[in-house]
Amino acid sequence: MRPYQLRGDRVLLSAPTRDDIDRITELCQDADIQTWTTVPSPYQRRDAHWFVHEHVTPGWETGIELTWAVREPSDHIVIGMISVHLDGSGSAEIGYWLGAPFRGSGRMVEAARLVVDNAFAADGLALSRLVWRAEVGNWSSRRVAWKLGFRFHGVIRQDLVKRGERQDGWLATLLADDPREPAQRWFDVPTLEGTGVVLRRWRESDADAVVEAFTDPVTRHWLADLADPYTHETALGYIANREEYHATGRGVHWAAALDSDAPAVGSFSLMAVGDSPIRHSAEVGYWMAPSARGRGFATEAVRLIVRHAFIAPEDGGLGLRRLLLAHGSGNEASRTVAVRNRFTPTGVERAAERLGDGTYADLHWYDLLATDFR
Repeated sequence: MRPYQLRGDRVLLSAPTRDDIDRITELCQDADIQTWTTVPSPYQRRDAHWFVHEHVTPGWETGIELTWAVREPSDHIVIGMISVHLDGSGSAEIGYWLGAPFRGSGRMVEAARLVVDNAFAADGLALSRLVWRAEVGNWSSRRVAWKLGFRFHGVIRQDLVKRGERQDGWLATLLADDPREPAQRWFDVPTLEGTGVVLRRWRESDADAVVEAFTDPVTRHWLADLADPYTHETALGYIANREEYHATGRGVHWAAALDSDAPAVGSFSLMAVGDSPIRHSAEVGYWMAPSARGRGFATEAVRLIVRHAFIAPEDGGLGLRRLLLAHGSGNEASRTVAVRNRFTPTGVERAAERLGDGTYADLHWYDLLATDFR
């Protein structure tokens, strides 16, 4: 097969050539490219030479691996790479990377859309399916696939091989007749600043704070399902799971800190957003580390997420109409936060909350309407 070009408004796709070797070498020095792709590390000029002459050229000649350089249309400079590996039976796997200065510009989404459209077109590759794989944690790649409508099927353990080692991988597919748009919502996590507290995205550096909170006897009394022992590795899994909830549209989770650079001292969440039996609602959940309790931080943090929940989407909020909140009998600190934020008691579920000592407490429910907030 002879190489061919694909052109969009802001990208030009064409096969890499020997004239691109130095540029490819330069781009592949980036730490993220070496972390999330299978390029050699360290990356040297001879690696780019091999890639162009021993990988790209034979791939096009055999029609098995079609690789395009993603270029600026004006000067044809390489800014990234994208390819499809065909299996000969109507399916192919797509892969891509983008140079650091161009990430977040939407160019990779545009480039991938060109390749996807060509892959399914009758006068293109006429495929029936595309497969996307990425190492778990490669959120940038996953977000591109999400925007194109790929359906996610979960984690495949030790699915990928990178430099001789197996890694867990995400798997997603897109069929020819699937809509080319997101199959579910992906929640952003805006930074919310209040009086004495900031709600921000979770970071891996917060793992020690999570361990401290989840080994505290009071926390373990009210949250019965925490792992025991609760390790640093467990905490990293907890933090990664917050991102999974965002990416699958199941909730928004913030770390609470005393300022934007400080470590986490608590967690505040809007859970199952829009997924409850009553549409356009969510449940508020929270916990505080021992060092931050009794200082009003939780009340202020809940005020911030209530405001974000009820503000209209065009103004940066979620546009919800109802919030729910629950606490176990005897959890006076949680009850105080609910009352101070004007949540209204709606009922009690008897013996519905399992506690850390194996007993059960009544679960007290509250709600707050957007009309109450206004």
